[in-house]
Amino acid sequence: MKKTYFILFLLLFFQIPALSSHVHLEKEYQKVWCSAHGGQLEYKLPDSTRIDCLTNDYAIEFDFASKWAESAGQSLYYAFCSKRKPAVVLIMENVGDYKYLERLRCIADIYGITVWTMTPNDIII
Repeated sequence: MKKTYFILFLLLFFQIPALSSHVHLEKEYQKVWCSAHGGQLEYKLPDSTRIDCLTNDYAIEFDFASKWAESAGQSLYYAFCSKRKPAVVLIMENVGDYKYLERLRCIADIYGITVWTMTPNDIII
């Protein structure tokens, strides 16, 4: 019986972070921003990858702050494929996310990536 409770405890313990990880889904941020900027959501490239938002000028990757490095690489690839400028919308959901924004800005300055941010306050329910 103790073994069963222990297993249940472990299952619950490891599930709680997944349930409370983000205030909104990434696609909710994408929809709000892309709509406001006249972009096309989920633009499919010939290799079946998808640009989160494609505007006349930018290929934009959306990511939560902790994925700042991934967002930079993806934006550069999508910009190359679409012949647009690279851009990232970094989703900032807590104060600790500012360290990731600073890291991204260092790389963005070198590689010409435009950076915007969004917070949960930008999502109107």
